Amino acid sequence: MAIQEPKTNIKDGANYSPEGNVAKVIAENQFFFSVAFLDHGHIYAQTNGLVQAGGTLKYVFDPDAKRLAEFCAKFPQVKMADSFEQILEDKQTQLVACAAIPKKRAECGIRVMRAGKDFFTDKSPFTTLQQLAEVKSVVAESGQKYAVYYAERSHNEAAWHAGELIKSGAIGRVLQVITLAPHRLSKNTRPDWFFDKAAYGGILTDIGSHQVEQFLTYADVSDATINFARVSNLNNPDKSGLEDFGEVSMTANNGASFYARVDWFTPDGQATWGDGRTFILGTQGNIECRKYNDVARQAPASKVFMTNSEGEQEIDCLGKSGFPYFGQLILDVINRTETAMTQEHVFKAAELSMLAQKIADKANVES
Repeated sequence: MAIQEPKTNIKDGANYSPEGNVAKVIAENQFFFSVAFLDHGHIYAQTNGLVQAGGTLKYVFDPDAKRLAEFCAKFPQVKMADSFEQILEDKQTQLVACAAIPKKRAECGIRVMRAGKDFFTDKSPFTTLQQLAEVKSVVAESGQKYAVYYAERSHNEAAWHAGELIKSGAIGRVLQVITLAPHRLSKNTRPDWFFDKAAYGGILTDIGSHQVEQFLTYADVSDATINFARVSNLNNPDKSGLEDFGEVSMTANNGASFYARVDWFTPDGQATWGDGRTFILGTQGNIECRKYNDVARQAPASKVFMTNSEGEQEIDCLGKSGFPYFGQLILDVINRTETAMTQEHVFKAAELSMLAQKIADKANVES
C-alpha cells in the first residue's frame, strides 16, 4: 500500500493532532472550556479533541504573543483572555486545558481546581512526587478533576481498539504488555526547556508516563513493582540535560509484566514522527498495535494485528474509532463521573513513571 498524503504533520510529534470521525456528545454552547499556556504543541490536539466532541472553546491565554496568534489562527472562534485570572474567574468555563512547561503544570492545575474548574493537562502531569502529593490533596479538598492527555492510547485508534478487544475477552487475561516508543528529536526546533531535565522531569517521567498508562489499562492493573529502570544520554553530548534513551520493567500486583523502551531515535527517513508499537500477550491470544505507520506500506496508519483461537486478523483502525475519550471526558465533567479515566488511574500512571525515573536517576548517580 502506498504512503498516503497526511491531513496533519505526521513527521512532527510535538504538533501532531490526529483527526477522526468524532461523534459530538453535547450540543453547542452546553459545555465550555478554555485553554491556557501553549508551551507544548500537544495543546492543539487536546483542543481539537474537545471541540470535535462538541465542546465550545471560549478563552485562550498565553504570555507569548506569537504562540497566541498562531493558536487563534487555528481556532478563530476563541477569544483572547487578558490574563490567566480572567479564565479562572469566568463563570462559563467548566474545564481548562493546559500544555505549560511540565514543571509548571501542577501549579497551574492547583489554581484551576481551587477556582472551581476541572483541569486537563498534557502529559507528563508532574515532574516530582511532591507535586503529585500536593495535587492529590487539592483534588480531595476541591472535588475537581485533574485529567491528563495520555495521548498514545486515548488519541490513537489502534491503541483504543486494542483496549476494546481486550475488554471483550478476545485474547483472554493479559499476561504481558511491551511498548516501544521511538520519537523524532527535531533538536533544532525544540525550546530551551526541552533540554532542561528539571523542566521536563526525565524521559521516563515524560514519555514513559504514556507507556505506563497503557500497561495499567490493558492489563487491568492498580499497582506495580519496578524491577529495573534505566535512562541515558547516548548520542547527544551537546545537550547534557537531555535523556535520549530510557527503559523500564515492572510486575503488576495481579502478576502481569511490563517492559517499555522510550527514545529520541526516530530516523530521518521514517514517514512518521515515531513507529510506536505495542505488543500484548494474553492467555488466549495476542495483539500487536502499529500505532502511527506500517513501515514501507502506509503512513499514517493505525493497525491492530490479532491472533486468537478464531485465527489471524489485520484490523485497519484509521478513521474508525472517533476518539471516544474526549466525549467521555466532557460527560465526566458535566455528570461528575469517571468514565474516560478514573482519577486513581491518572495518578498511578504518573506515580509509577516518576518512581521508575527516580530509580534510574539513583543508578546513574551510584555508577
